[in-house]
Amino acid sequence: MNAETLPLEAAASPKIVPASWRDVPAFHRLEKVCFPLDAWPIWDIVAVLILPKVIRLKATCAGQAIGFIIGDLRPAEGVAWIANFAVHPAYRGQGIGSALLEKCEQAAGLPRMKLSVRVSNDDAIRLYRRRGYRAVGSWTRYYRGDEDAMIMEKVLG
Repeated sequence: MNAETLPLEAAASPKIVPASWRDVPAFHRLEKVCFPLDAWPIWDIVAVLILPKVIRLKATCAGQAIGFIIGDLRPAEGVAWIANFAVHPAYRGQGIGSALLEKCEQAAGLPRMKLSVRVSNDDAIRLYRRRGYRAVGSWTRYYRGDEDAMIMEKVLG
């Protein structure tokens, strides 16, 4: 079974657990499904799964990775950045993204959390706003296709 054909498992409750280098193949598959234009190269995924000062969490259901979040800790700046965040499309709208965000925020232990999001990604922006994030800036033509990024921030604590 691969990330493109994950079943909906109504009886199985998703779990949020730490991720490791062993999750490289699953994260790579999820990247391609969730971000066809912006999927990270496999070596970037390897790096965030082994480097220090990185929060690595995954959501699993029935033994399969169905989502993940990567937090880049920058203690000198008092901020953590959500470097990457994905939930398989078949599992969206079930609170999994919100649970991943909450666990990442708790693990960060820093005063602020920031992220970037495509300005056209209305569903993600709604999720971030519900979780207390607010727009604080933008990056022009940040994403492939020359789409701008909205920078969002949440004060934690």
